[in-house]
Amino acid sequence: MKESIYIFSNGRLKRKDNTLFFESNEGAKKFIPVENIKEIYAFGEFEINTKALNFLAQKEIILHYFNYYDYYAGTFYPREHYNSGYMILKQVQAYEDANKRLFLAKKFIEGAIKNTLKVLKYYNRRKRNFDDKILSISKLYEELKEVEDIEKSMRIEGAVKEIYYNSFNKIIVQDDFKFTKRTRKPPKDYLNAIISFVNSLIYTYVLSEIYQTHLDPRIGFLHTTNFRRFSLNLDIAEIFKIVIGDRLIFYLINHGILTKKCFEKNFGGIILNNDGRKKVLEKMEKRLKETVKYKKLKKHVSYRRLIRLELYKLEKHLIGEQEYEPFTMEW
Repeated sequence: MKESIYIFSNGRLKRKDNTLFFESNEGAKKFIPVENIKEIYAFGEFEINTKALNFLAQKEIILHYFNYYDYYAGTFYPREHYNSGYMILKQVQAYEDANKRLFLAKKFIEGAIKNTLKVLKYYNRRKRNFDDKILSISKLYEELKEVEDIEKSMRIEGAVKEIYYNSFNKIIVQDDFKFTKRTRKPPKDYLNAIISFVNSLIYTYVLSEIYQTHLDPRIGFLHTTNFRRFSLNLDIAEIFKIVIGDRLIFYLINHGILTKKCFEKNFGGIILNNDGRKKVLEKMEKRLKETVKYKKLKKHVSYRRLIRLELYKLEKHLIGEQEYEPFTMEW
């Protein structure tokens, strides 16, 4: 299995012979063999030239880069080697057909809501007393079934998220990570810093998996498609931010893996420092490799593989083979 590489230092990334070479601003030098690299994550500021970019494209290596808030900034996405004109046509047709687009948009929200309920019920069994929140979200889920436009669907999704976020203080046992309100660009407290960082990772994991399919990441159905940014990964991420991201956040905080020492104040907000990022990424890599039972295949698959399987289901839906149903976790 190919691996992900993470770069935290500022410096220069270049091609050297048949491999990559990184030199930090402090003078540290490192060769990066490319044979087993799937993607590179850049959290520091570094220079890269066209020679190195062409080499990444040749080796089909994706480069994700993040800004100083740990917020996803963009991706160097090599020419799609699985590109399919037929699949792109089917995506566009589904996007332009109001009913087909609404169906998929609601399915992504449905998946997010169902997994939200799974999380709350999991903690409800552990004496968190979420009966009222579960009931409120269940009612919103029933409302979603009757909605006939995407804007109203997204308002329901927003209402569900608000209820869900307000449950965090019963799930998280560390006082330094209490939830007040969701803040972004920059995050204003420790918890929001983690949420933003982990969500950004989920977006990039989904994007990397899209690259291995015939789908075009620019054509989404729930999030606006404008061809200037990727949107399909945002759609699919709605399901996996909860399944993979949020439960990892609870684990990192409740087990004391992340503490106040893992953060720093910067640019008017709070971000993870390098030590904090490394701790999150170490546990995230382990989580992505963990396996869960996948009923349809009657076997265990990794969390990362779940993302790919979700994309395959979407492909089958678009070409008329099988109606799309979002993944729901079994806990």
